[in-house]
Amino acid sequence: METVKTSLIACALIVAVVATACSYSAIIDPVPLDPSQSSSILSSDGSLLARLDLGEHREAISLEAIAPELVRAVVAIEDHRYFDHDGVDLKAILRALREDVSQGAVVEGGSTITQQYVRNVLLTREQTPHRKLEEAILAVRLERSFTKEEILERYLNEVYFGNGAYGAQAAADRYFAKPASDLTLAESALLAGLLRAPSTYDPFTKPDEATARRNRVIDAMLRYKVVSEADAVRARATPLKVSGAQWSNNTVAPHFVDAVKRWFLANPIFGATLAEREHLLYQGGLKIETTLDTHRQELAESAIASFLDNPSTNPAASLVAIEPETGHVVSYVGGRDYWSGSDAAKFDLAGQALRPTGSTFKPFVLLAAIATGVALDTQYEGPSKIKIPITGQEPWVVRNYDEQSFGKIDLVEATVHSVNTVFAQLIADVSANSAVQTAAAAGVRSLLRPYPSAALGSNEATVLDVASAYSTFASDGLHVDPVFVTKVVGPTGEILYSEISRRDRVFAGEDVRILNHTLEQVVTRGTGINARIGRPVAGKTGTGQDYKDAWFVGSTPQLTTAVWLGFIKPEPMLPPRTSEKITGGGLPTKIWARFMAGALAESPILEFPLPELGLDDPKTGLIPASPIADVVMLSIETARDILEAAGYQVTIMEIPNRQFPPGVVLAQLPEANTAVIAGSSVTLTVAGGEPETLDTPNLLGLFADEVLFVGGQLGVNINLVTKSDFGVVRKEQRGRTWQQSPAVGARIEIGSTIKVWINPTI
Repeated sequence: METVKTSLIACALIVAVVATACSYSAIIDPVPLDPSQSSSILSSDGSLLARLDLGEHREAISLEAIAPELVRAVVAIEDHRYFDHDGVDLKAILRALREDVSQGAVVEGGSTITQQYVRNVLLTREQTPHRKLEEAILAVRLERSFTKEEILERYLNEVYFGNGAYGAQAAADRYFAKPASDLTLAESALLAGLLRAPSTYDPFTKPDEATARRNRVIDAMLRYKVVSEADAVRARATPLKVSGAQWSNNTVAPHFVDAVKRWFLANPIFGATLAEREHLLYQGGLKIETTLDTHRQELAESAIASFLDNPSTNPAASLVAIEPETGHVVSYVGGRDYWSGSDAAKFDLAGQALRPTGSTFKPFVLLAAIATGVALDTQYEGPSKIKIPITGQEPWVVRNYDEQSFGKIDLVEATVHSVNTVFAQLIADVSANSAVQTAAAAGVRSLLRPYPSAALGSNEATVLDVASAYSTFASDGLHVDPVFVTKVVGPTGEILYSEISRRDRVFAGEDVRILNHTLEQVVTRGTGINARIGRPVAGKTGTGQDYKDAWFVGSTPQLTTAVWLGFIKPEPMLPPRTSEKITGGGLPTKIWARFMAGALAESPILEFPLPELGLDDPKTGLIPASPIADVVMLSIETARDILEAAGYQVTIMEIPNRQFPPGVVLAQLPEANTAVIAGSSVTLTVAGGEPETLDTPNLLGLFADEVLFVGGQLGVNINLVTKSDFGVVRKEQRGRTWQQSPAVGARIEIGSTIKVWINPTI
């Protein structure tokens, strides 16, 4: 009976002090208008990447943003005389007192919503006369300082609904995956019923108890005439249906999220001290809008997983994709198994790991040479091994990959075939200082040392740095620093930060155009042939010393992507440690192609700008184009002889067919009579077997009849959609395909449909 006695004393004291409390005229503000709220990191399409908090999920909203049904349900079950009392309800206290006496224990409280709010934000939950006295006095004073609506809004943003959800908005998301404004009567009654004892009525674990409690709330609403009989009947008959957001620490693109957090915490505009910035980030109710494209992120992770499907033996991989024009980082893979529990898995291989760049550094050396007036038809000896004199040191011994010898070649061929011995001579001619300054200007922010070996990638850089630098090539010599965040919005809608991208011209456009057209040949006929995706690509492979690192970095005018492979603790990627010898032209390039084919599937095919000097100028080192022969329907042997005699590199792509015998050429790319530079690669599509499934063929750049022909040979349906790819259709793109779905390389069944978009013919 001691608890009953305590309750009697407390209630008597409350009644006695109400008049005294009302005599106080001081204005109080017992809780800030902006209580601790969770912050959200959002993708570019507004979807949630991560929720940041200190264990309390909360998002403050206005009373108008809460469904009226929830407001009525809470008032009906918690304090039906809320709009009639002055903070302390004497009738409710007496009713609770009678119930406690009859039961011999404290079974019913008489606290108003105002008292509950005061208790939650200022006081403890201890049942003592002194605490109840403080609660009553503060409740009355609060009601003299704020309107009923203001107090109710604060209460509904503060109160705990269970399962980590504080406030109506978080509760609506947690239990129903919707905003509080969209709650139905049945859903509102369920949430209101949780306030008394969230764990007792938890709908996830105790659905029967939760349903009974919900129906009791509906009965109270009917009793107090805030809901009609018909609506009450329908609400009671509604199934529970809780399927809300399963909050977890497992965020989307976790390494990207970490990069965003690092950016925020290092930015003084969000607070003078780290402690201030941390408080704002985790408790400030921010919406941080980012550049991440969730679709392209999924494509990136899928492309890596499709080639590296055994984490116990496969090397790690990283991928960064950047839009050259804006600097927006749209895909960011910093490793795998982030949530494995290992600290090493959380280390960001994209933005924090420094690895030797290998031959991906050669374009910086080449651009430095172009900028000083070196013509690309300049000839160098390309022996298998060479000794480069270094003042005051032993000669630098340089070897080509696989000890290949190339004789005397120009800089275009040296780039296409990544000839180490030529680039060792070239960096000596242009100076290592000039080369590393070029890389730094392009966007490599890592420390670069001006050693001759820089030409072969001895300097280390992050994948993010290298992607950023190559995006400068893709944007015609204009550099934009990588952008992760576009806007930071405060809890009341105020804009705390808005992206201001600065594009700086760091290289002459003409020099970059010459470089890009050289790097295009790396892909069409050189070490990067695995990166061909049916559209212009400029890129470079890179293989580190002893095969410890492998890179491919490539661009289209719309997107630059860098891919790196290697073990976190550097070791050679050679059998038996790996299933194959991993070089830059192998798995990294294949991962790049699979990702980019999907990432650009709905983007127009764009060309890199041509050098103004023209293709026949010695400085460009590019040979004038000539029409290519028509080899369709010839045998592969005959077609190869014709094309190789004309100086072209021939690549074979075999596809299943149902009409022609194996070995017949079904299509060629580039098409017959297209002007093509001698030495370029020509892909021949050749008839093969007849499987039940196949990889989606590359139909980009073809004419309608060619697409339909290939579809017929493969046994798939073609859905042609005539639509312009980009404003006014360029003459050379009229009647050609520019987009397809599924993307190139996706596995499909025979008889399925490939949707293909094609430019108008006029």
